[in-house]
Amino acid sequence: MFGGLTPARRFLPYLTDQILDRIIDPGKVFDLELPLAKVAEGYGAMDERRAIKTLLRVQLNVG
Repeated sequence: MFGGLTPARRFLPYLTDQILDRIIDPGKVFDLELPLAKVAEGYGAMDERRAIKTLLRVQLNVG
């Protein structure tokens, strides 16, 4: 995970652990979910104010 221009980077390790331990639910922040391949569409939606935050999911092929 990478942060923007805010000082959020110092909080990322702590927050990542909180998310992975299911203490906090980041899904409440994201209002658009797209596959990673549509990252440009996600940025476009945020730029055009159609979305506040986009969650990009990676699809793993297991098996």
